[in-house]
Amino acid sequence: MTHPGEPSDAPDASMPLVRLAHFSDVHVCLDKYRFGMRDLFSKRTAGWVNLRLLGRAHRFRHADQALRALARDLELRQPDHRVFSGDASCLGFDEEFAEAAEILGIQRFPGIAVPGNHDHLLRRTVSAGMFERRFSPWQEGVRLDKAIYPFAQRVGPLWLVAVNSSKPNALPWDATGAVGQNQLDRLARLLDQLDGGLRVLVTHYPVRLDNGKPEWRTRRLRDLEKLVRVAEEGGVALWMHGHRHHAYHHKAGNGLPFAVICSGSATQTGRWSYGEYTIQGNILVARRRLYSPADNLFIPGDSFTLELPRGLESPLAVT
Repeated sequence: MTHPGEPSDAPDASMPLVRLAHFSDVHVCLDKYRFGMRDLFSKRTAGWVNLRLLGRAHRFRHADQALRALARDLELRQPDHRVFSGDASCLGFDEEFAEAAEILGIQRFPGIAVPGNHDHLLRRTVSAGMFERRFSPWQEGVRLDKAIYPFAQRVGPLWLVAVNSSKPNALPWDATGAVGQNQLDRLARLLDQLDGGLRVLVTHYPVRLDNGKPEWRTRRLRDLEKLVRVAEEGGVALWMHGHRHHAYHHKAGNGLPFAVICSGSATQTGRWSYGEYTIQGNILVARRRLYSPADNLFIPGDSFTLELPRGLESPLAVT
């Protein structure tokens, strides 16, 4: 029994309900890559070494099979919206983006997508908008100007807010991300202008590791503190991300003004899973879906419940 003043972990049945499927880091890998001269003197060469010689290809040896099973499972379970938090590719080739987008059926199902650091590997492909072109149906939303990021999508009682936290880096070992001051300023104004509803931030980079410690220096989001401050001031209740390939979550509190969920990788051998979230009021019930290679399908995994801060939520805000 819940007493007055105590939090409740039971959803309010009078509130509208939304079901999200959250997946990330699918890392489509091609059998053969068409390297040009510019690729040989870019970060793609280091990426290829990591892929073919240092074990990444082995860790994702069943990625195509798992990704197709994911697509079938999503079509069967029919979530209200799909949330992809980046890394469709291994080396940022357009062919990788095209294959991921086709398998996921982005032309047929509603969703939201942000790029990962593998997707924004090279400055020239970022400038060409390769990822954004292939995932354009999942990048429609409310914007303040012509800039692609950030943007927001209304999904029932929620606002999903996409932020690009990835950037090209020249050094092979540098996997850091950055949002940038211009995007931070736009995000603050966007959050200020959204009407009522629970705000959910979608990025690639994490807030914390599963043990609560900061991300490694070579893999961190450089302007994380600024982004956290903007998100807190803008009433964000939940931050969804990928980048780390094992799934975990953090409750709001202990220095976190919002709840955090890392979806993990949907296709890495032995870690393959995605999250299915039901949000009603400010209660989120999460169920992991785990890939079973023996059955070539996703099966039920563990579950958990999060109470989300209400922030700027309007109790019955639905458009």
